[in-house]
Amino acid sequence: MPEEDLVELKFRIYDGSDIGPFRYSPASTVAMVKERIVADWPKDKKIVPKGANDLKLINAGKVLENNKTVGQCRVPFGELPRGVITMHAVVQPSLAKAKTVQVVLVSAESFLFVYKQKRRLTRPQEKVFVHVPYCN
Repeated sequence: MPEEDLVELKFRIYDGSDIGPFRYSPASTVAMVKERIVADWPKDKKIVPKGANDLKLINAGKVLENNKTVGQCRVPFGELPRGVITMHAVVQPSLAKAKTVQVVLVSAESFLFVYKQKRRLTRPQEKVFVHVPYCN
């Protein structure tokens, strides 16, 4: 593939530092790009993705889907045609890993109290108030 057809991407992470730039074929999938980012993620950072599923790529305010290609996600970038494109790489652990140990629902007047106890909370219980209209 001619070098001018390659898309040059770099990825800005939570602390403002960048990973890359790397050159990708327009046929490369977002999932392939994520695998490369995870492999090249700086090991000295406090937040490190465990896998590609823990990573979200954001370009022009949109979260990129794993099955899309770089070429499909490329327009419109608003940058120079051959310039480096900067995307945000956000670490967001998958929801399956966050375990809810106990959920108790208690109704009182027009409020619903939800008590959740999670493993990773600093306090043993978290109380969430949700307004629920009263129905007869």
